[in-house]
Amino acid sequence: MSAEFTITDIAPGELLLERDGNRVRAFVAADEHATWVFIDGRTFRFEKVRKGSKGFEKVRGGSRGLTDLSAPMPATVLRILTAPGKTVRRGETLILLEAMKMELPLRAPQDGTVTEVRCAEGQLVQPGSILVEMT
Repeated sequence: MSAEFTITDIAPGELLLERDGNRVRAFVAADEHATWVFIDGRTFRFEKVRKGSKGFEKVRGGSRGLTDLSAPMPATVLRILTAPGKTVRRGETLILLEAMKMELPLRAPQDGTVTEVRCAEGQLVQPGSILVEMT
């Protein structure tokens, strides 16, 4: 399945994706091995595999399970707005991060129950670090 989007650079590490009149902000961080894309509480990691014959890098991509919320990029945990055992609704902000002078809310990807919070306020977290587990 493929989809076409219009992509606009908003600021370093921040994009606006638009499709059929719907807009969503995305945050991007990369190093020499991978690129992380954070969209509405979900993190997608794309690994650079090898250089292709036409000069393009091939990538292998994927996202964490729907119930894991992970850091999209190096960030500091500003606030934890949930706790183990709490029932949450899809879209509810569970963790507020700060990265590159921007506040990044991590939102529940679905209705569920928080089973574990793996971070503390003030903690520096790395891309891909699981911060909240849900069922």
